[in-house]
Amino acid sequence: MKTEDEKAFFNYTRLPRGLYDEVLRRVEGRIEKKDTWYRKSLPPGLKLSITLRHLACGDNYPSLSYNFRVAPNTISLIINEVCDAIKAEFAAEVIQCPTTTEEWTAIAEQFEKRWQFPHCCGALDGKHVAVTCPWNTGSEYRNYKGFFSIVLMALVDADYKFLWIDVGSDGSSNDASIYNGSELKEGLESPNNIFNLPEEKSLPGDDVPVPYYIVGDNAFGINKSLMNPFLIRNMEHHDRIFNYRLSRARRVVENAFGILAHKFRVLLRTMNQRPGTCRKIITTILNVIPGAWRNDKVLLDVYHERARNTGTQEGRQIRRYLGHYFTSKAGSVPWQDKMIL
Repeated sequence: MKTEDEKAFFNYTRLPRGLYDEVLRRVEGRIEKKDTWYRKSLPPGLKLSITLRHLACGDNYPSLSYNFRVAPNTISLIINEVCDAIKAEFAAEVIQCPTTTEEWTAIAEQFEKRWQFPHCCGALDGKHVAVTCPWNTGSEYRNYKGFFSIVLMALVDADYKFLWIDVGSDGSSNDASIYNGSELKEGLESPNNIFNLPEEKSLPGDDVPVPYYIVGDNAFGINKSLMNPFLIRNMEHHDRIFNYRLSRARRVVENAFGILAHKFRVLLRTMNQRPGTCRKIITTILNVIPGAWRNDKVLLDVYHERARNTGTQEGRQIRRYLGHYFTSKAGSVPWQDKMIL
């Protein structure tokens, strides 16, 4: 019976009992109110439960009102209050972009071990979270898919852990413009290496220094710190192998979004709140302890060919080298040729 109760509790709040108790203990001082002479304040546990239930299933405020016997306008205030408290309490310790060489090296080693893509320090992508059209914004939040949205952009490691997030850009913004204006791009491409990325190092079985980078899709521009796929036109064998190997590394961020939305289904619905509240809810979901839901030398001439002095050309040069490396004895994996047929 106890096991069934624990399972039901987890299904209802999306947190195991112990973790729920920890979150409540840490945020109750931020959301507790004093009783007044004309009414008693709502208990912190009730406020947290209302908020978690909204995140778990996306029920609207009238539906939550019937479940918890709290007025819809009060629920609106509660969700804002609890989201602010969770973000303030957990943000500094849950989602932290690596800043030391050792941290980046460990991430790259995991990508190489799990996804056979060396020197990768993270997978980057954006997710459009559907919202109702905000008042008096025209097409500002309308995305290329045809609905209104807020963009969640994230960098994810090989274990589906979020390393960096950017929440709240309007849906009409493309992934490249969001990334280009972010502190992540500034840190990765800093001449002073403020993120302390590992120095260039040769790939296994090779002796040519190759930089460390993150991976993304074709929405992002290529350079030495960000690898994207070859365009599908006129691809050679090694280009196709590179795209396959890149897709294996890049899909971890897409999988992370899928896991997150499956657990907190408010992300699968069209959010009816104002953009500011939507941003709070998305950020809160990412701060409710992410760990709870994750229960041979080759072609030197290619690498050293003359190139224009631009980041894009340098990135293409590295990508081409990696493509040849992945088809060599040093860098190939046994099943890759079957996967591109």
